[in-house]
Amino acid sequence: MAWNEPGGNSNNQDPWGGKRRNNGDRKGPPDLDEAFRKLQESLNGLFGGGKKRGDDGGGRPGKGGGFGLLGIGLVVLAAVWLYSAVYVVDEQEQAVVLRFGKYYETVGPGLNIYFPPIDQKYLENVTRERAYSKQGQMLTEDENIVEVPLTVQYKITNLQDFVLNVDQPEVSLQHATESALRHVVGSTAMDQVLTEGRELMASEIKERLQRFLDTYRTGITVTQVNVQSAAAPREVQEAFDDVIRAREDEQRSRNQAETYANGVVPEARGQAQRIIEDANGYRDEVVSRAKGEADRFTKLVAEYRKAPEVTRQRLYLDTMQEVFSNTSKVLVTGNKNGQSNLLYLPLDKMVEGGRNTATPPVGSTSAASNEANARAAADLQQQQARTRESR
Repeated sequence: MAWNEPGGNSNNQDPWGGKRRNNGDRKGPPDLDEAFRKLQESLNGLFGGGKKRGDDGGGRPGKGGGFGLLGIGLVVLAAVWLYSAVYVVDEQEQAVVLRFGKYYETVGPGLNIYFPPIDQKYLENVTRERAYSKQGQMLTEDENIVEVPLTVQYKITNLQDFVLNVDQPEVSLQHATESALRHVVGSTAMDQVLTEGRELMASEIKERLQRFLDTYRTGITVTQVNVQSAAAPREVQEAFDDVIRAREDEQRSRNQAETYANGVVPEARGQAQRIIEDANGYRDEVVSRAKGEADRFTKLVAEYRKAPEVTRQRLYLDTMQEVFSNTSKVLVTGNKNGQSNLLYLPLDKMVEGGRNTATPPVGSTSAASNEANARAAADLQQQQARTRESR
C-alpha cells in the first residue's frame, strides 16, 4: 500500500523515513540534513562502521566511522595511481621505462602500465622531423665576414641514447651545429659561400654534424641541412658591394683578354705552322733536286765515257740555253768564214717594240721571244761546231 493512501501511513512518515510535519494539511519538502545523515549511515554500514548498541540516544557514530573514511581514501588513492600508471603509446611514439633509475625497457605503441614511483617513463615522438635554425656571423677562409643562416632537420632514432646518454641532447645538437658550421665556413672562400658553393657546404656540415652526434651518442639523426643565402653584415654592405663590382670588372676584363687571345693565338699558330710547312717543302724540294742532280750526274758520267765530245758539246749547249733564257740580249761570235766578228742582237728593244704594237697576254711575248732567241743561238753554235769539225 502506498505511503500516502488512506490508512497506509498511520505513523505519518514521509518517504525518507522521517515524520511529517503537520502544518494543517500542507505537505513540506524532505529534510536535506536528515537525508545526508541517512546516506552517511548507509556508507558506514557498508564499510563496517554501523552504530553500536551501547551508543547514546544522540545517534553519534562509534569508532567504526573512522575506518570507513580510511577505506574511502584508500580507494581514491588506488584509483588515482591506476589512472597515472596506465598510459597509451601512439604509433609515432616510443617510451623508455626506468626502474629504480636504471634502464628497464623500451615500449612500443599500445596500452601499457608502469609502477610509479619505482618506475619512470619518458615518452617521445620518434618519427616526427624537428627543425633547428641558426644564423650568425662567420669568418671565411679569405678573412671576410658573412652572415650565414642555417636550418637543420633531425629526428630521434634511438630513444634510449636520447634519454640516458646526454642530459640535454637538443642543446648539444645546437652546439655541434655551430661548431660544424664555423669549421666549414672557415675553410671556404667567400665567393663559394655566397654563390654556388652552398650545396657543397650543406653536405659537409651534415656529415661533420652527424659525426659529432654519433660521438656523443645522442640518438639523433640529421636528415637535412639547408644553407640559405648568405650575405655580408649590414655595416659593411656598401663596401662589400664595391668589392663585388670590382671583381665583376676584373672578370669582364679577363674575359675580353681571353677573347682577344683566342682570336690572335690561333692565327699566329696558323702562320707559324704555314712557315714550318713551307720550310719543310723547301727542304724536301732542295733535297730531291740535289738527289736528282746527283743521279743525273752519275748517268751523265757514264754517257760521257761513251762519247766525250758529243757529251761535252751537249753540256755546252744546255748551259748556254739556260743562261740566255734569262736575258734579253744575245751575243753571237764567229761565222762561216772563220771571222770572229761580234754580232749584237738588241732583243730587249725588239721585245719592247713588239709590246708597243700589240699587247699580248702577260708573260707570253717575253717567254716566247726568249725561247726563240735561245733556240737560234743554240742552232748557230751547233752549226759553227760542225764547221770546225769539217775543217
